[in-house]
Amino acid sequence: MQAFTEISFPGLGISLNPSTGFSLGSLQIRWYGVIIALGLCLAVLYACRQCKEFGITEDDLIDGVLWVTPFAIVCARIYYCVFSWDQYAANPISCLYIWEGGLAIYGGIIGAAIGVLVFCKVKKLKPGAILDLVCLGFLIGQCIGRWGNFFNREAFGSTTDCFLRMGLLNSFTGETIYVHPTFLYESLWNLAGFLLLHFLSKYRKYDGQVALQYLAWYGAGRALIEGLRSDSLYIPGTALRVSQVLSIVLCAAALILLLIQSRRSHDPAKLFANQVAAARAAKEAEKAAPDAEAPESSDAPAGEAPEGSTEEATPEAPAAPDGEAAEEAESEDTPESPAPVGDEPPAEASPELPEKAGLWSRFDAWLRS
Repeated sequence: MQAFTEISFPGLGISLNPSTGFSLGSLQIRWYGVIIALGLCLAVLYACRQCKEFGITEDDLIDGVLWVTPFAIVCARIYYCVFSWDQYAANPISCLYIWEGGLAIYGGIIGAAIGVLVFCKVKKLKPGAILDLVCLGFLIGQCIGRWGNFFNREAFGSTTDCFLRMGLLNSFTGETIYVHPTFLYESLWNLAGFLLLHFLSKYRKYDGQVALQYLAWYGAGRALIEGLRSDSLYIPGTALRVSQVLSIVLCAAALILLLIQSRRSHDPAKLFANQVAAARAAKEAEKAAPDAEAPESSDAPAGEAPEGSTEEATPEAPAAPDGEAAEEAESEDTPESPAPVGDEPPAEASPELPEKAGLWSRFDAWLRS
């Protein structure tokens, strides 16, 4: 039996008791896993729409997801188990019971970074560009995934009486405690970060810039929110929250690197997306070059127009019928006068005038007969 049942938000007038999962026959499915999977799917869909902006094909993106996801999940679980080993020491095999919860987001970030580096080494892609896109996807996944903590009644903060306080009914004592909904704080922080970095990504000057902005934004928010939580992981033998310390370090390092990079000049041509676009344009130009040179290398005899040309050699032009010759001579000798105002201007002669003129003359003669 779970410790907490009914969830309420008195300040918002909301009270509900959602289940932690559902059954499909004998299969038990947790909402926690469903929501994590939903966050991953939405992140991938977004990345598919934006991958060209970062010089990545959809095929490479999907391959990357298959590479990176296992690294992220395994490292997220290892990170959590290492810093809460007292829960698993008596039964180490329970470290594999991932469906019971216990994934640390920083472990997922570390695993994803490792997966990206390995993937880029194999595919010969630029890690900075891939990490930029991955970090935007991470913000989507984190924003959605935090609601898995809501269904599990976990990742909440210390007691409070603030407007957004969340009430949790203890199923054993019948007492309701009111706590900080830190899962909600982080979800909203990640949503704001995604919207901000999505906009800034359109003006990035170098590969890896969005990844640094992500570490600075997420690190700052997580450092503050982690201080409110009542279930933090601690560095063994200390009273330091491991995620809070790591957040502060990553945020500070990212801000320093962003400041250093802001003082440097960056050549837009070095952006991976621009390099890919330039290579594609050069390849297309190379393919088009033989087609453009083909008429110049024609073997047609002197005096003959190349095959496919709309111009006809004057010395070998066939004689037109008597009526046509008179009309053509008259049109050549008489200077063309401007069309009167309001009248339809004469049709402009196309490059295939001799052939079309003969057809039109024959058609006109047939109408007159």
